Amino acid sequence: MLGAACLTFAASVSPVQSTESTMLASWYGPGFHGRTTANGEVYDQMGYTAAHKTLAFGTRLRVCYQGCVDVRINDRGPFIGARELDLSYGAAHAVGLVGPGVANVEVTYL
Repeated sequence: MLGAACLTFAASVSPVQSTESTMLASWYGPGFHGRTTANGEVYDQMGYTAAHKTLAFGTRLRVCYQGCVDVRINDRGPFIGARELDLSYGAAHAVGLVGPGVANVEVTYL
């Protein structure tokens, strides 16, 4: 009887979703420095922040390319093609994305 109860419970539990993914990322900086972001903050191009179309403001991500950096979502975008994440210049520089400009990055939800 106990086995049947455990089986029923196990079947009703949702599988854990992965906290890792790959996103097509780019970066933005000088033209936006000092302007207001979508969440009302002043954009600091040297900060470790990012823009995403739908993730909640305040969501924290670890972004890895040639290096890794932790960023916080504080803006909306990118709005070009299939890009999913726009890193601040500081974050892009920290992971080595400034040179290529656009690349797939590994993302872990923190």
